[in-house]
Order: sequence, then C-alpha cells, then structure tokens
Amino acid sequence: MTELKVECNNSCGGPQLTPEEERVLIRDIAITSENNSQEGDSFYLITQRWWQHWIDYVNQEQTNVTNDGSSMLENCDSSSRRPASIDNSDLIHDVNSEESNVGIEIHDTLSEGRDYVLLPQEVWNQLYSWYGGGPALARKVISSGLSQTEYAVEVYPLRLRLFVMPKGDRCIVRISKKETIGELHKRACELFDLNLEQVCIWDYYGQRKHALMNDMDRTLDDANLQMDQDILVEVHNNANGGLSASKGASRGSGTELSQSLNLTSQGRELDNTYGISTVTTRGSSGGLIGLQNLGNTCFMNSAIQCLVHTSEFAKYFQEDYHQEINWQNPLGMVGELALAFGELLRRLWAPGRTAIAPRQFKMKLARFAPQFSGYNQHDSQELLAFLLDGLHEDLNRVKHKPYKKSKDADGRPDEEVADEYWANHIARNDSIIVDVCQGQYKSTLVCPECHKISVTFDPFMYLSLPLQSTTTRSMTVMIFTCDGSALPFACTVTVPKQGRCRDLINALSSACSLKNNEDLKLAEVRNHLFERFLEDPLISLSAIRDDDHLVAYKIPKSLKKTLLMRLIHRCQEQEMGATQASQNWKPFGTPLVSLISCDEVITRGDIQTVVHTMLSPLLRSESLRQADTPEPCLSLTASEKCCESSSGEACSNKDSNAVKLFKLPLQLVEESNACIDISVGEDKAIKLSSTSTSILVYVDWSQELLEKYDTRYLENLPEVFKYGPVNKKSRTEPLSLYTCLEAFLREEPLVPEDMWYCPKCKERRQASKKLDLWRLPEVLVIHLKRFSYSRSMKHKLETFVNFPIHDFDLTKYIANKNNTQRQIYELYALTNHYGGMGSGHYTAHIKLLDENRWYNFDDTHISPINEEDVKSAAAYVLFYRRVKTRDAISNGGKSGSGHNNGSSLK
Repeated sequence: MTELKVECNNSCGGPQLTPEEERVLIRDIAITSENNSQEGDSFYLITQRWWQHWIDYVNQEQTNVTNDGSSMLENCDSSSRRPASIDNSDLIHDVNSEESNVGIEIHDTLSEGRDYVLLPQEVWNQLYSWYGGGPALARKVISSGLSQTEYAVEVYPLRLRLFVMPKGDRCIVRISKKETIGELHKRACELFDLNLEQVCIWDYYGQRKHALMNDMDRTLDDANLQMDQDILVEVHNNANGGLSASKGASRGSGTELSQSLNLTSQGRELDNTYGISTVTTRGSSGGLIGLQNLGNTCFMNSAIQCLVHTSEFAKYFQEDYHQEINWQNPLGMVGELALAFGELLRRLWAPGRTAIAPRQFKMKLARFAPQFSGYNQHDSQELLAFLLDGLHEDLNRVKHKPYKKSKDADGRPDEEVADEYWANHIARNDSIIVDVCQGQYKSTLVCPECHKISVTFDPFMYLSLPLQSTTTRSMTVMIFTCDGSALPFACTVTVPKQGRCRDLINALSSACSLKNNEDLKLAEVRNHLFERFLEDPLISLSAIRDDDHLVAYKIPKSLKKTLLMRLIHRCQEQEMGATQASQNWKPFGTPLVSLISCDEVITRGDIQTVVHTMLSPLLRSESLRQADTPEPCLSLTASEKCCESSSGEACSNKDSNAVKLFKLPLQLVEESNACIDISVGEDKAIKLSSTSTSILVYVDWSQELLEKYDTRYLENLPEVFKYGPVNKKSRTEPLSLYTCLEAFLREEPLVPEDMWYCPKCKERRQASKKLDLWRLPEVLVIHLKRFSYSRSMKHKLETFVNFPIHDFDLTKYIANKNNTQRQIYELYALTNHYGGMGSGHYTAHIKLLDENRWYNFDDTHISPINEEDVKSAAAYVLFYRRVKTRDAISNGGKSGSGHNNGSSLK
C-alpha cells in the first residue's frame, strides 16, 4: 500500500518530537481529516491498547506537573513512556487456507471503543511514520442510513461463501456491500478462472435459490445480501442455452451441491458447519438452555430468552401454529421470522441440551432488519420492539385488512369511543401478539387557544417510562450584587436536563427575587478568570459540566450608555527571590462585574467608587471604625455617579464610610495591555476608544487589605453539582416505578417540533397532552428509558428504579370507570444492561414458573439467583404477567368487564 511508504523519522534517527508536539499535531490532523471526510476515504483500525498507551504518553505533561511547574517525568510509570511500535496482532487471527484470498482477517467480535479505534488515513500515516509496526487494517467510508446521506466506516465488509456448480469448488470472499453485482461477478470469475459469459450468480440464502443476480449496476446492499451467506455460481458450457437451463434447474441441484461440499442444508444440523458449543447448561429441566454469543449478540440473547419464557408464547409455538402464518401479508416477512423464532423456541425448551448458536435466527433477523446485521452492539429494547411487531405481522389472522376509520369522540362517552377504536384495531390486527401484549391508552389533546378537546384511544405494545429523577438537573450558581446591597450567596435551582441557558436564568431570577429593574449576567469562571459569558439564551445546558463554576451577577437595567467593568482579584505569591512586585501577582477568588455609566467622562475616582460599592458587603465592621485615616476622600459626585449607574437606590452609609477610609490598589488594563495605577489622581479621566464596551481592572490584595475584608465569599466558589454525601438521601430513597408511570401519564405541552393541528382553529397549536391507561394486556412490557440521545452524544442513566416483583397494582391508573377488577401484575422476566453505551453487556433474569425459582441467563451461562438479587440499577426492560384475581374494586361499579381487557372485544 503506497500510503505506508513513509520514512520513519523518529525510528530512523530524525528529530523526535515531544509528547505535547505529537498530541497537538495529531489533534490538528484529525480535526482537518474528519471535517473533510467523504465516501471512499480510508480509515484504519488500531488496537485500543496501543492507542490508550499513546494517549497516556502524550498527555503526561499535563498531568505530571507540580505546583511550581517542574516536570515529574522522572517519576512517571511505564504507561507514560513512549510506546513501542504499533502492534495490531490482537485484532487479527490466523488465516486458514480456505480464506487465503480474503487477506488479513480481524476477529468477528471486536467492538469499537473497547478493542479498537478508527483513525483517518492521515492520522494513521503520521503515527506510522513515527512508530512503524502494523499490520495496516484499512477500511472504507460508505454511505448509510435511509437517505444514504450519513457516513460510516465499513469495519466488517460482507463475507460471502461462493459455491461453484457443478464443479463443487468453494471459496470465501470479502467485498463491500456498496460494491455492485457486476463487481461480484468479476471477483468470482477471477477466483475460479471463469469467463463472464459462462457465469450466472444466484442469491443462495439458506442454500435455496432466491433470485438471479443479473442487475450488474445494483449494489450488494440493495440486493439485501447478508454476512456469511451463500452465493451460488453456476457455470455453463454453452452461454446461449445456459441461462434457461439454470432457470429450470430442479431442487436436486441444490442437494447435489450440498452433498458435494459435505454441507447440510436445513434444520438443526446446520450449526455443525460453525461448530457446536461444548458448554452445557445447568440441570435438565426445560427452559434452561443458553444461547451462544455470536459476537456482541447478548442484546439479542437476552430479549429472546424473555420472549421464550413468556408462557403464552411457549405454549403457542410448541403447538401447531403454522396454520396461522400469514404468507401474503405485505407488512410481514412471509412467515420466515415466525418459523425461525418458533424453531428456536422449541430447541430452547427441549430438556438436557447444550447451548445453542442462534445463527439461523440471526441471519433471518438481519435479512429483514438490516439494522441488526453485523457484529455491533444494539439496543435490546429496539430489537424487542421489532420482534413483537414482526411476529404479529407474520401471524396476523386477518388476511385482508378492511378499511376502518375511527371518529373523534365529539362528546360521546369514553366507553363507547374506546370500544369503537379497539374493534377497528382488532378488525385489522388479530394475532397471538395482540392477544398477549397489546393494550390501549386514552390520549387527550387540548387546544390552548380555542380549548378544543380531542380524545383518541390508541393501542400500545409496551410502555416506555422516563426516569424522572434524571430528566431534571440541580445546578448551583453563586449570586453577586454589583450595588453592594447583599452578601454573595450560593443558589441551587432545578432545571430541565436538556434545557437551555434561558431556563437556568429564569430559575435563578425567581430563586433570588430579581427585581423588575435588574438583569442577571451569567458567566463561567475558571482559574479565577472569566472563561466565557453565557449570553446566548439558547446555549444547551448539557454544555455545562457538573464540575464547572458558574456565577450570576445582578446588574441594573439601564437605558443609558454603559460599560461593563470586569474586576479581577490578584494576590501575592510567596515566591522567594522575586525582585519586582508585578512578577508575583496571581489571580485568586471570584472575578466580579458591574456597569459604569459612560454618558459623562469616567474618572479614576469613579472606578474607585464602583469597586468600593461592589466590595462593601465584604468589609469587616472593625474597618469602618478606623475614621482617622490620612487618605483624601473621594468626591460626592463620583459617589452619586456610582449609585446612579447601579440600581438607582441611595448608597448605604457603610459604603460612604468605605469611600472615605482608603484608596484601593487598582490597576486599569489599557487596550495596549499596559497596566495603569488608578489609586492616585482621582480626577484624572480614563482614556477610552469610541468602540470600547468593557474595561478590565485588577485589584491587588496586599496582606493589609486582606485583613480589612472577609474574602471567604470570594474564594469558596461551588461547583455546578457536587457529587458526594449530598446525594445520600436520593440513594436511600430510590426512584419508584410508580413515580415513573405517573410521570409518563402526566399532562404536559407538546414540544414545538410536534405541534398539533387543531381542527377548530385550522392552525398548528402547542396543545397539552394527557395519557391515561384504558385497557391493559395479559403481559405488560415496561421499558425504562435509560438511554438518552442528542445530536452529538449518547448517555446512559444509571438510576436505580425500585420496581415491585409482586403485587404491582395498576388499578388506580385505569381511566375506564367500568373496570371492576383489580389490575395486579407480577414480574417474571427482565433484561439488564451493564456498562456504557455501545460497549456494555446484556443479561436476563427469568423466573421459571414450574420451579418458582429465578435464574440469571448470561448467554451460555445459566445460574440460579435469589429473588432479592433481581433488583438492580441495570434493569432495563421489565416483563409483568397479570395475576388472575376475582377481587372486585369496591366502588359499586358494574361487573363482568375489564378482566381480560386485551381480548375482550374479539
């Protein structure tokens, strides 16, 4: 590869860069490369172990520096030493002779962020020039997504098994799914030394002929080819008659091919092709069989085990369900998903079996849901939603769906409208999935203008509940006043976690009783200096970290022309041998701001007065009693000017005395960055350019001055959110599942992006929406929304939810007043997610009803657990079964309805 022919400067005697120089250079190259990425670019895999070593190495200068700035490299551990040459050997495996044509193969179970990172070609080239090593593992950028406008690196190109008929040869090839069928023809001819005119290629998925692949410009992705699937290469001696002969080929040709290759074609024995696990599961009871992890497929295994151990499904799929398969449903998968799931369920319920490799099921899944193809980690809940919907469509008893249009309530009784909606739904959707898992909720929309009320009743397959404790965020901000009217104080407010800066300002304004003639100016402070002013109200609060420091300043609303004065505090460093005072002043405390009127000439005395006013709350009382100071007093004019430019209220006596006591050692920073001493010459005007909007002033705190003020209020700046003992209460009072449900059912306005079209106003309105449970299913699936997504980041919420195992009582949440039965549920299964996004691990906890015992299903490993161990902060999707009860609600209501709400209208 030509891009690897780079001189190894560092290893060949060239000048070696410092770690910091390497870090900056790689950072700049990476930013430029990623900003210009396009389809067809190359990215390189590099082992996470080596990359992390390099990251530690180049960051050592930032983490190993003492207070006096001296280096600690001599004390650093081995992780901070320069890495050896790049070694990607742990990403690859030995290639056998059968796969010699595919080049270097990487392990199938690698995960980005855990095993490897992806580097742009320019970054790889630079690192390779410094360190050498390898091998180089290049991958191409391809377009992805429904619109094909997103880009992704194809880490695992398609691996296809080519079978040549009638010769019996076979070969495995790697090819991008964005390559064309024509390129596949060309590759096959090169591998088997054939002419294009001799060859016909078939989609031979499951060793059955599905489609003749003769559209040479179509991509393999569009042809829906899957990883590790079979491709049949038919060779004909006579090009003119070969095609018709191949079209008329009998099924025996497929059998002949399988026999010639010593392969099996269908059923359970197909797993022998890949090898059967020797890991046996505990016990011989039915339902205790594990699933092999095929490479990041724990998300699939956990969901399958929960569905398989749903007793209604176990009974249904072990009987003859084939007569209910809907072979013609265009929304289904022509029965293939139902058949694959049914076969897998039967094998999992067979006693005394070894763990199963669900390869056939995964291939079917990937064929109909390409988003789950490959070996990346996926969301277990998203897979579960697809399976329930796909199985429903494959098993829908309605062969010809009638057109049904539900009407709006328009004042009719809820019971009548709900029954109408449910009857219309059942007329089009009738399957074992609907019987078991589907319920109905009432949705009420209210127009904020005309108060039009719209009521609909919609079906649901599961409930996605928010974790309310994590939808909001506590933020602590230090409040300062610029008019000297109050001491600084810390203010803690609760804001939406995904809110904006305006939400924080509004919350602070209410909490600190902001007056009508005042504004809040919000700033982030770092290292005793202003990091930034948060002036844009649309800044996302997610950009503010918990360990940041925020300050809000009360400033007056003023129609006059004003300047923003920034006041930075400095104190003397205790540095031996310093010859000039200016060399050992360093920032400390919290910087302050104030406004100063510039309608008239600003003098040095004006600035002295404003600073005195700002600091007056910190002045110690004993300092006020020292009235016999020889310092000259500032003029009253300046004092009035300060008060006028602040809140308009009279200056306090405390401030007036302070002005008369002493001059503050202030330094004004000019536009040339020169510092001017403004503690003398109070009447001298400050020179400002016509474009100046702010001025910067230093106040130098001598030891004598520090004794006059209580500077603790300046030094103890709190973090936005401090983890630690303050959260003890929240840990001892975990979030309840009932609280999550109530948050889901709470009335709230629609987001602006999801406005409702009011039929009365004839306009889109931000209506309020209220959900109520109306009809509950036999099996209630509850999804805890642990994963939150933004444009650039994904987060996992580790909140512990206290969910009931027994007696989950939903009776009071049912809006149907005709319901006379108690709605009690019991937990029988759940999936768990451990770790972070993308690199975590899924397991399942399942209760075997015959044994009345809980088990942990961790891929192939199954072990009994105690019931008290079922609850954890990892719980993700909960499966509840309705408890059969004859206890009626003691409200005098009608009897005879609501017990089997999921199918009462069939």
